[in-house]
Amino acid sequence: MSITATQGGSSEGTGPLGATSNQNGPGFLRKKKGRYGEKVAYAALAGSALLTVAVTIGIFVSLLLPALDFLREVSLGEFLGSTRWAPTFADSSFGVLPLISGTFWTTLIGLLIAVPFGLGAAVYLSEYAGERTRKILKPVLEVLAGIPSVVYGYFALYFVAPQILNDIFGIGVGTFSVLAAGIVLGIMIIPTVASLSEDAMSAVPQALRQGSYALGSNKMRTTLRVVFPAAISGITASIVLGLSRAVGETMIVALAAGTRAQVVSSPTMEGQTMTGFIAQTATGESTPGSLGYNTLFAVGLLLFIITLIFNLIAAAVVRRFREAY
Repeated sequence: MSITATQGGSSEGTGPLGATSNQNGPGFLRKKKGRYGEKVAYAALAGSALLTVAVTIGIFVSLLLPALDFLREVSLGEFLGSTRWAPTFADSSFGVLPLISGTFWTTLIGLLIAVPFGLGAAVYLSEYAGERTRKILKPVLEVLAGIPSVVYGYFALYFVAPQILNDIFGIGVGTFSVLAAGIVLGIMIIPTVASLSEDAMSAVPQALRQGSYALGSNKMRTTLRVVFPAAISGITASIVLGLSRAVGETMIVALAAGTRAQVVSSPTMEGQTMTGFIAQTATGESTPGSLGYNTLFAVGLLLFIITLIFNLIAAAVVRRFREAY
């Protein structure tokens, strides 16, 4: 039996079943046609992304047009600079600063409650709790996120303000206060901060923890010096999401903070927030196209812009400190 060599160094050869292949031919590395299912999935995902952008633009435009009609009758300086908010009075005034101050106080108090408790719960669930304990505590914690906000509002109105703040701590708040509303608002967003932060910390590679332990660090130092910086982007996202929810919450502040629009200088005072004003006024009594009707959209647009600014700042922070693995 003899074997004949191919003359001229040809790249052609015989395959396992006698099939001839040309590895250097133009069709060897030709890209295969994509599957139809992949194309459909890609189109669906791209459509979902475009839909979210379109909805955001639609919301912005729907707020912008009536707000521009409002600003044709009320100057921007009066709207942003005046300290008196009385759009329905005979001697009307449209200074939005009282609503901004009420929103600021409730959001600040809510974050002061939610961030430390939420991050503390996330650290325990991610770094200290056993697997069995985590499976029990995390669903229980997330039950708080499923309670309707109107229930939280009545909880603040009939329990936190009279019994916790007045009877136990003796702070002396009235029936309505931004303090009671802010405390319950913080309780409501604790699951948001805790759950997302715990997911971010659990995603940190275990090798980073083991390297820290090998260098002599204990669990707390490893958590603060290694896990936290590695998960900072997810932790920041959870805080921003909690902040956005606090700014946009309606029922708690509408029920517990009060309806008196005044510049709030103390947490024990009654105050009205931007969302509280929208909930109180948007009852169908305002005539479309009137100044009072357009006031709702002006406040809504301002709330939209404030939330957008917070998200842009958070995105910049995440890009600055993000660590990829």
